[in-house]
Amino acid sequence: MAIVASLLCEPEDQSRCIRADATAAAAAATTRASKTRSIQAAFSPSVSFRRTADVQSSSKGEPSSLGDGTRGEGKKKMKASKKRVFFLDVNPLCYEGSTPSLHSFARWISLFFSQVSHSDPVVAVLDGERGSEHRRRLLPSYKARRRKFSRHASPLLRSSQSSVERSHQFVINFLKECNVPVIKVEEHEADDVVATLVGQALQKGYRVVIASPDKDFKQLISEDVQIVMPVDELQRWSFYTLKHYIEQYNCDPDSDLSLRCILGDDVDGVPGIQHLVPAFGRKTAVKLLKKHGSLENLLNAAAVRTVGKQYAQEALTTYANYLRRNYEVLALRRDVNVFLQEEWLVGRNSAGDSRNLSTFLTLLGERKPYHRNRHHYPKNLNSEDSGC
Repeated sequence: MAIVASLLCEPEDQSRCIRADATAAAAAATTRASKTRSIQAAFSPSVSFRRTADVQSSSKGEPSSLGDGTRGEGKKKMKASKKRVFFLDVNPLCYEGSTPSLHSFARWISLFFSQVSHSDPVVAVLDGERGSEHRRRLLPSYKARRRKFSRHASPLLRSSQSSVERSHQFVINFLKECNVPVIKVEEHEADDVVATLVGQALQKGYRVVIASPDKDFKQLISEDVQIVMPVDELQRWSFYTLKHYIEQYNCDPDSDLSLRCILGDDVDGVPGIQHLVPAFGRKTAVKLLKKHGSLENLLNAAAVRTVGKQYAQEALTTYANYLRRNYEVLALRRDVNVFLQEEWLVGRNSAGDSRNLSTFLTLLGERKPYHRNRHHYPKNLNSEDSGC
C-alpha cells in the first residue's frame, strides 16, 4: 500500500511521500519487534507477569505502566483488557455465624449469581478432609469454635451417611448443575487451594476475584486480585480492593499477614500478643511493621538491637517463637498440588440457574420458587437490596 501511495503522488510531492513511506515502514518494523518481544516475554520465566503485561500493552499502542504521566491510564486500560475469573470459597457461605446453615449458602449463592457474576468463569473450592489437621497440631484452638454440620437439614437430606458428607455432596451437586467446577483437595484447606490457583490464574494473565468473607485472603490483595464479600447488614455482596485495604489499615497488604500474626485472629482461634502484653496493640504493630516491612525482619532486628519501647522490645524477644507459630498457622500456602485447567476458565452458562436454585430450595423445605431477576430476589432469601 505504501508503494501505491507513492505512485499516486504529484511529481513535486514525491519526495515528501517517500519520506512518509520510510516513516511508515519504520513504524511497522517497530510494531513487529514489539510483538516479538511480547511473545518472548510471555514464555520467559525470568520476566515477571507485570512486565510481560506492560510489553503487551505497548505492542497494542496502549500507554505502558512503566512510562511517564500516562502510567495510571495505561494500567487502567491494561486491567480492563484482562479477563476475570472468580474463586468461590464455599465453606464459610454454609454458616450463619458459627452455626451450619445450607439456607445461608442458598441465600448468598443466589445473590452471587444475580449481583456479581453472571457469565464469568467461577471455580468453587471446598475444604478437603483433614484439611485443618496440620494447623491444629501447631495450635489446637485453630477454628475450634466452628461447629460441624448437624442434622438440621430437611428429611430429604437425611440418611445413614454423616450429615456433613451429605450436606457437602448436596452443595457440590448444585454447583455442578450450575456449570461451576468444584475443587476439593484432601488434607488441604480451601484457603490454600485458592491461594495456589490465584497464582496460576495471574500467570495466565487473568484478573482474580475471590468470593469469600474470610479475611485470610486479604494477604493476597493486589491490583489484579480483589475480594468480594457477603455483607449481612446490607444483604448483598460488596467488592473490596487494594484501595479499600490501604484506606482501612493505612499500610500495604504485604504487611497484612505479619499484622494479623501480632494482633491474632479471634474468628480462627489464633491469639494475638496483646493477650500476653496488653499494651502491644494495633498502633504499635503498624508502626513497627511500616519500618521493618515484615514480621521476620522485625523479629530479627529485635534480636540484635532495640526496635521500640521497652514493652515492645521485651515482647518481641520473649515471644518470638509464639509469633512465628502464628505466622505458620495464618500464612496461606501457594504450593498445593492442584493445577488450573483451561476448561475451568470458559464463560459460565447460567441458563439453568433459576431451575437449579428452585430445586435446591425445595429440598431445603422451601416452597417459593426462585426467579432470576436482577431487581427481584425471593422473599425466603431475605434480600431487599438490588444493587451491586
